[in-house]
Amino acid sequence: MTVEPQAMDYATVSRVIRSRRSIRHYRPDPVPSSTLRELIGLALEAPSSFNLQGRSVVTVTGEQGRAALVKATNGQPHPQEAPVMLVFVAESGAWREDRGDVWETARSRGAWSERFAAASPEDARAFYGKLSARGLEREYAVKDAMIAASFLMVAAQSAGLATSPMNGWDEDEVKKAIGIEGRDGLHIALLMPLGYPAETRLHPGRRDHALTCFSESYGR
Repeated sequence: MTVEPQAMDYATVSRVIRSRRSIRHYRPDPVPSSTLRELIGLALEAPSSFNLQGRSVVTVTGEQGRAALVKATNGQPHPQEAPVMLVFVAESGAWREDRGDVWETARSRGAWSERFAAASPEDARAFYGKLSARGLEREYAVKDAMIAASFLMVAAQSAGLATSPMNGWDEDEVKKAIGIEGRDGLHIALLMPLGYPAETRLHPGRRDHALTCFSESYGR
């Protein structure tokens, strides 16, 4: 029986997602720079509101930077052991900046019509202006950064690398560690160690879908 490529792709993605675990202990082996570039590139393929791409990834591999992140995470093992720490930065002020390269690239590639590309800057400003008035700029930027982080976790798993989305860090200390202290328009969305796993973790299970999956309205 011939298996269609699309079916093979789905099976691979399904296997990768279901086999991913959050790893807390890492081998010191370095991650090849070419692999790291590819993974970050895949993360940045993630969608974002208005395609503003108001999220960035800071790669921290040096001893000084990782030590600063160890301090920011109150001594958790991830930054101490993983050869790479990734910091996902949410840029809540992206809509106020010149994003002409975004509109022009989409237009030149034929992804957006001339009319849509021309209207996008004003549409984005109007949309985000309303969000700003409601105090939701940061929330939307963090959402976009988290989508990118999710892409990277899946891509890393497929490359034989481990990750763990981290909580429990001091945002001011993390911002200081990556050189953005005092910049109110930039926010830390997530810290993520990346490296080769030094442990095997079993699947802890998920709740019965009847408890978490509903149709038409919550709880039904």
